[in-house]
Amino acid sequence: MTAPTPRHSVKIQLGGTEFTVSSEHSPEYTREVAAYFDGVLARIRGSVPSVDAHKAALLAGLAITDELFQGRMGDGEHAKRLAALNDRLTRLLPPVRRGGGSKGASLPAD
Repeated sequence: MTAPTPRHSVKIQLGGTEFTVSSEHSPEYTREVAAYFDGVLARIRGSVPSVDAHKAALLAGLAITDELFQGRMGDGEHAKRLAALNDRLTRLLPPVRRGGGSKGASLPAD
């Protein structure tokens, strides 16, 4: 049986309310995550002052989820661009240097 992961209790502020959170992450990481969420929440409450706290929290969660999804799509796009660049660079190499040539072939040293 493996030992349980140690948990850390951390006090954080979200929307002006103090919470104590227990997490497997370091206290610094938990505070950083809470501060990021609190910042998004503050931006929403500042741009739509009439929204109640519950709706503002839901909108902050939606905004952060959108950031996550956009980042995931961006990662896939970056990977595709890198693969295309790799293909173009490979075509510029002489056939013996493309990885399918003779054994022991290597690029010349600079």
